[in-house]
Amino acid sequence: MALPINFEQFAKDPLKAIMFLVVCAVGYLYADNKMNLNSQIEKCDKNVKEVYVKIDVLENKLRKSDSTLARASARLEVLSEIKGLK
Repeated sequence: MALPINFEQFAKDPLKAIMFLVVCAVGYLYADNKMNLNSQIEKCDKNVKEVYVKIDVLENKLRKSDSTLARASARLEVLSEIKGLK
């Protein structure tokens, strides 16, 4: 694979060669950052889905505990009324 610039051209005008290398480096860093960002987004999407599942489970448990507490409170009121009648 031949380089786009040879040593004679580099020696003649090093600024152009360095600028070419800088443009290549910036292009590589941009592409690498884009791929890294995409992988982070995929991981976050996966984590969000897992969190939604956990939220659903916790909501169901909260509903059950609320209904159990309501039932226990009702029984306590009934028992208190029965003891008050005697």
